[in-house]
Amino acid sequence: MLGEVTTGLLRHSTPVSVRTATDVMMLRRDQPVRWSSRPIAYAVTQDLLTGVDCRLPAAGSGTRCVGTVRSHAALTGGRVLQGSAHVAVARSEHNRRLPWSHYLSRPGVVETIGTERLPEVVAGFSGSPQQSGSLDLGSIGTRVMNTVQDSPQFDGRLPFRMARTTLRWIVAPTDLRLPDTATVQFTVDGEVRRILVLRLDLDLAEEALEQVVALCEDLALHDWLLTALEQLIERSQIGSGPPVQVVERLKPAIDQLLHLWMPAARIHPELMELWQSLERRPGFTRQWRAGVDRVRDQLTANTIALLSSARLESLRP
Repeated sequence: MLGEVTTGLLRHSTPVSVRTATDVMMLRRDQPVRWSSRPIAYAVTQDLLTGVDCRLPAAGSGTRCVGTVRSHAALTGGRVLQGSAHVAVARSEHNRRLPWSHYLSRPGVVETIGTERLPEVVAGFSGSPQQSGSLDLGSIGTRVMNTVQDSPQFDGRLPFRMARTTLRWIVAPTDLRLPDTATVQFTVDGEVRRILVLRLDLDLAEEALEQVVALCEDLALHDWLLTALEQLIERSQIGSGPPVQVVERLKPAIDQLLHLWMPAARIHPELMELWQSLERRPGFTRQWRAGVDRVRDQLTANTIALLSSARLESLRP
């Protein structure tokens, strides 16, 4: 299984309601938008299918693959938007190109033609930059994300500037020989790119696919939240700028981000161990709490300073 998730701010000055979200995310009229309001507002578009006939990214020349890619957009808290695309890779039983009707009967699956070497596919998909002309899941997911962003119901104003991040994820069989045999391997590749490799014994049933996709999207969401919080703290110039200005620069974190941190809120219980592995290392929640404490300490210190100043002013004759 291969997938990529792009995460960024919704281009709107305020969080949108679930009603607005379900309206703008109705990309197909034959199915309703899935949504929930607890434990946090969440809405996801219907799955779209994109036909592909290209090469799999690989460390070598790559293997031809034909089939369809699933993609959708998801909105969390009326504020953070994600574009997600994923596919299951299977070997063709016929080893030749078949009519499109065959591939449409297997949505979200690409079949390889020729001899594929899965370790090379893992290395190629997780490598940077990706080969030109190979399967580009990032572009497919981003296209759905941009379709939602372009809704005329959004005013196009951002509460703060923050780059999009991408999480490229791979699910490899446990018996596949890879350099790293860890069950969960998470890598931060630069400021905006992350790589996740999972080694699982899963069949390709639709329910199993959905569970893994939900896990990867939840990880991408919380990685973006953590990245955004760290950047806002860095921009605030704690310790070097005037306290009032520091708090003002931290205000977007207080207003827009802190209430969105709910890791594993929609994760299937069978996959919780994978999230717990990420909590042990690199420790997302520990990093988040440290950042939140810094924000609250600055808010507290500034409040005490303002109260002390007001009290001194009232005591003057």
